[in-house]
Amino acid sequence: MPPNITSYKNYIYLKVFSQYSMLSLCRFGIISHCSLLRKYVAVVGLYSRNGKVRVAYFSAMVPNRRLGLVHPCCIGLLFLLLLPSSVSVREPRHQSHVHLPSLIPHATLPLTRSRFSSKAQLDFTTHCNESCYHKREDTDKEHIAFETLYADGSRTLTTVDLEENDTELPFRQPKVTTPRRKRLKRQVYGSDGRFNIRGDHFLLDYPFSTAVRISTGCTGVLVSQQHVLTAAHCVHDGKDYVKGARKLRVGFLIPPSVNGTRPGQAPVKKPLVRWVRVKRTRVPKGWIQGPQDVSMDFDYALLELRWPHRRPFMRLAVAPSSDNLAGKRIHFSGFDSDRPGELVYRFCPVEDESNDLIYQHCDARPGASGSGVYGRVWDDTLERWERKVIGIFSGHQWLEINGENRDYNVAVRFTPLKFAQICYWVHGNQVDCSQD
Repeated sequence: MPPNITSYKNYIYLKVFSQYSMLSLCRFGIISHCSLLRKYVAVVGLYSRNGKVRVAYFSAMVPNRRLGLVHPCCIGLLFLLLLPSSVSVREPRHQSHVHLPSLIPHATLPLTRSRFSSKAQLDFTTHCNESCYHKREDTDKEHIAFETLYADGSRTLTTVDLEENDTELPFRQPKVTTPRRKRLKRQVYGSDGRFNIRGDHFLLDYPFSTAVRISTGCTGVLVSQQHVLTAAHCVHDGKDYVKGARKLRVGFLIPPSVNGTRPGQAPVKKPLVRWVRVKRTRVPKGWIQGPQDVSMDFDYALLELRWPHRRPFMRLAVAPSSDNLAGKRIHFSGFDSDRPGELVYRFCPVEDESNDLIYQHCDARPGASGSGVYGRVWDDTLERWERKVIGIFSGHQWLEINGENRDYNVAVRFTPLKFAQICYWVHGNQVDCSQD
């Protein structure tokens, strides 16, 4: 049984899903440490940048171990796969276009100062029945209104009006089907499919460099030179802002320094974090004091940094149907609480989707909340697949369908209305959103 090789433009992942496949790779000399990897999923990546090919190491279920390519012929084979960038890159099926609504600010009302009395809830779980699972997009203007928290603790509420415009975006309505599989465990199930991203080059290379830490214990993703998207529950519990939101900060990974060593021990590289203060925070009214099933649909918040950063950021997109994602997969990187100080990457297929949520079984632990969920989305202008943020990882949800409970990890989907709202937060006008 040959290994399953999936080729993308910049990455080639060698995925091993069974002990039989792993042993086959061992026999051919493709990977080392075979005795340690009998039933674990291994990922070996080749990364191409500026014409140079480097081996990216990901640790998976084997602490302090690295997987490496040991056979020169195998390196040459994978290098040849990197050259034709069009391999496995084909235009998706025709997508319908949707009109992007415009948010028109109606009034901005002052609010009393926040008490910052809530505690950050990193493990967020909700329940949903058939009625919330099958509901259509919420177009209530009250839910699209938003609250702004400023650095001095003051707050405002901005009400909005909605207008249709001529801007069209490619969009494919998700198929709402009955969930097919019952999950056995929450958050992590079976073999842990997460991978620690290590090494100066890879921590600071796109797309991993777009993941940032939130001082309340969550993760965020860079979506502009001065804005970070995260989960709303990382800064607000639905009734009040969390205590840590009073002096909210965003952490950028910087090259590891050699510290914390003892005589006779080898130096240990530890990643450092540079913290930047947040200027203001915006949360949709649909999250604040909303019913629980509605709240998860609006579990996203935008943080505006006090100073712009110089790192590449990831563009946003209206979430297409999973059929129009390359490989029908989603990806995200976060700072899971069970792996302190590590940036953890994972990818998995989309299991199901409603209008507002993406149901999947990507392994995740508390701390990954707020991670930018991205996929390879076809860009009609560039005529190629592009990584774009299509949602925010929220937590997990129990679905009660036909009297049976199923558990999924869940991400909030960016519908056209949510995309328009977030884009307005970033740009402050609809002209730039139409061109984005």
